Amino acid sequence: MTEEFQLLAQPWWVNLLVLIPIGGFWWWRTPGLRLPAWQLGLLTIWAAAFGFVEAAVVVYLRALVGGLLGYEPTFSGIARLSVDVANKPLVVLPRDVLLLETSREAATMIMLLTLALLVARAWKERSACFLWAFAVWDLCYYLGLRLTIRWPSSFTTPDILFLIPEPWIAQVWFPTLVSTLTLLAVLRSRLPDASLPSAS
Repeated sequence: MTEEFQLLAQPWWVNLLVLIPIGGFWWWRTPGLRLPAWQLGLLTIWAAAFGFVEAAVVVYLRALVGGLLGYEPTFSGIARLSVDVANKPLVVLPRDVLLLETSREAATMIMLLTLALLVARAWKERSACFLWAFAVWDLCYYLGLRLTIRWPSSFTTPDILFLIPEPWIAQVWFPTLVSTLTLLAVLRSRLPDASLPSAS
């Protein structure tokens, strides 16, 4: 079965996320973000590791759900389940598991936000750090899934992005585009290290 390109995410307001990197760039460009390269480097390492942890959690969750549905608890079995899940609007999880998954998503956002508050002092830099870490985490999450269970199979694979306050459904190209634009917006808005005050 071939996947068809789908332009709009659901619900409709999820599509507005593409405005975040554009708005961020507009806000950050003057006088520019005071984020040294070492700081972005450490944020990238943390967010990439966290993205892989999130991917592993999803693999475990799919392995458990797949076991209940008769799929083998192997990477190939989980990949088959992932393909079947992508072709349905939402997997029906037990209420307790769905509540736990929603709580995990909220905890993820709290961790990313707390990291940004710890790393930067000014609100412009804090917002940029949060969005940078979120973008790296998101891209490494998909990369982690791709490297382990070979999913998503393409950028047109549908996915459930979040469950709060209701399921956000889009093809993988959409969050990948928003995250990539966010990274570019931060990089374009950043002052060169030579113009930043020294840490001494």
